[in-house]
Amino acid sequence: MGLPQRQPGPSVLLLLVGVLVWPSSCMSLELIPYTPQITAWDLEGKVTATTFSLEQPRCVLDGHAGVANTIWLVVAFSNASRDFQNPQTRAEIPAFPRLLTDGHYMTLPLSLDQLPCEDPEGGSRDVHLLRVGSDPGCLADLHQPPYCNSPLPSPGPYRVKFLLMDARGSPQAETRWSDPIALHQGKAPASIDTWPGQRSGDMIIITSILCSLAGLLLLAFLAASTARFSSLWWPEEAREQLRIGSFMGKRYMTHHIPPSEAPTLPVGCEPGLDPFPSLSP
Repeated sequence: MGLPQRQPGPSVLLLLVGVLVWPSSCMSLELIPYTPQITAWDLEGKVTATTFSLEQPRCVLDGHAGVANTIWLVVAFSNASRDFQNPQTRAEIPAFPRLLTDGHYMTLPLSLDQLPCEDPEGGSRDVHLLRVGSDPGCLADLHQPPYCNSPLPSPGPYRVKFLLMDARGSPQAETRWSDPIALHQGKAPASIDTWPGQRSGDMIIITSILCSLAGLLLLAFLAASTARFSSLWWPEEAREQLRIGSFMGKRYMTHHIPPSEAPTLPVGCEPGLDPFPSLSP
């Protein structure tokens, strides 16, 4: 008499169903031994308050990507990168607004011919990098695709990885996550101390010298302006006549005919004398 056969429990059935429905693409997803990083070029502004610049993954995906494949950049907050699930179709690709809700999004789709392993013939002096967050007006443009490369909204830190997808949107390979990337932070206006007592002695001396120079320049400008416009207040003739020892009086005549001398009168005909003898006795 044999032992009765036991039926599988519910937990075993659920495990078998999960294995059967698990996407084969996830099981075959290849991990590429490459870690994205900030570009090594000595550039100004390769990390700002809203952007950062990555080196291009050249000669990294050549043996994994085909002509119809697309290389996507996944951007996630550092604490949300472990919860990111690779999309299985193009419709599941998270756009930029998902960063504020789910903590991740995908952007900068590239083909393999946009990442050549070697420079074109003749050489190229261009800096090969991928600038994340470099399109400030993409959200306002309705004709932009959903994978907008908009400026990052906070200092982060962020982690990124490259994800290789086929034409149907199924993932084929992925790189490692990068190290945390923190953006630059500006100081809050309330935290800036404007009290002069916190300034160094050199700064106070420089400020005093600059203020003195500004005062001297102002005085020189006023002096030059006074000398320039003094001729409008004091004419040249008036200034010459006011000099000591140079004052000259002027004789003014009311007529152009010179005055004639009075006629000479005979003796005895002076004014006040009677020229004719009196006839009275």
